[in-house]
Amino acid sequence: MSDNPDFIELQKYLGGVDYPASREDLVATARENGAPDDLVSLLEESGSDSFDDPTDVSQAVTRG
Repeated sequence: MSDNPDFIELQKYLGGVDYPASREDLVATARENGAPDDLVSLLEESGSDSFDDPTDVSQAVTRG
């Protein structure tokens, strides 16, 4: 996986999330869906505690 996952790749691992969602919910769902460790780390280090929609998640993990 690249340093910054694209929107489609990210949402593949977050399938089934109901928004708004907490960072903990996203991390748990990503792990359950087999996300690679580097993507889980990006979620854990996203700097946001809550996300309103998939776009919020994508913006948080692709900053930098």
